[in-house]
Amino acid sequence: MNEVLLQLNELLFSSVEGVLVESVEVIDTVVRVEARTIAGRTACPACGCWSGRIHGSYLRFPRDLPTAGKFVVVSLRVRRFVCEEESCERMTFAEQLPGLTRRFGRRTERLRSTLVSVGLALAGRAGARMTDALKVPVSRNTLLRLIASLPDPATAVPRVVGVDEYAQRKGRVYGTVLVDVETRRPVDLLHDREADTLAAWLAERPSIEIVCRDRAPFFAEGATRGAPQALQVADRWHLWHNLGEAAEKCVYRHRGCLRPTPAQPEEPQEEAEPAASPWPTGHRFAERTRAKHATIHALLAAHGVATLCNHWGTCARAAIMAD
Repeated sequence: MNEVLLQLNELLFSSVEGVLVESVEVIDTVVRVEARTIAGRTACPACGCWSGRIHGSYLRFPRDLPTAGKFVVVSLRVRRFVCEEESCERMTFAEQLPGLTRRFGRRTERLRSTLVSVGLALAGRAGARMTDALKVPVSRNTLLRLIASLPDPATAVPRVVGVDEYAQRKGRVYGTVLVDVETRRPVDLLHDREADTLAAWLAERPSIEIVCRDRAPFFAEGATRGAPQALQVADRWHLWHNLGEAAEKCVYRHRGCLRPTPAQPEEPQEEAEPAASPWPTGHRFAERTRAKHATIHALLAAHGVATLCNHWGTCARAAIMAD
């Protein structure tokens, strides 16, 4: 039995130190893994002093990655230690297991990293549907919160930076977006579009060589004061946009110089040929139908509708209604 528990401990917590598996129980669709911590001492998160004096223990139930289509819950007994440093603000603290738990966490770190990967790949709704298929169902808001809690990735100072404005509330509140032109990725967002804010941001990054901006005066002033060493250029979109506006205004101012289009002489309209008869000619069935049609109308004029229908039946009625 001890050998089985050791194998389970190696299988489940091979990357985590200080955890011992005591039992594994399967209840319907849930696998319950009971484990406890075995480290003799741990460091206080406030002062960093090591302590081996145990104050008490309690159970935590973090969810783990599923196995064989079943939910996995770790019943982990952790201990609370007494901080032996008298000047420390914290009297007691709970031990954390790096790679397995975190403070106030309800999931193991490997389950958390899996959900983060799903959220980064598929975002909210699609990611939530994928977690259902993986047997770790969470809501789309949970995925978005996990993504938002990630630290910002380290970014290198761009050599060529693009500066433009964006609307937080169109027509009222605007900010400044800064983009690395070479990688085409956003670098930072500024809360306004004032020259002082842009100048302060550029002054902290003296390695910027080129500032690509539109022709707004506040951007020009901020780039001149914040990065005097940088070359300022206009971006491609604003060049084409301004060129289009200039061409439109020029054509509008000189619209009187345009000669009117000479009137085209009206061509005599040819008289429409009379519509050809829908009945084909030279066919024996067509000729017989045409003869029957003439006979019916002759009898109609002489005897009336009732006599004609009694004699010819539905054929006469159809001929009369067709006319």
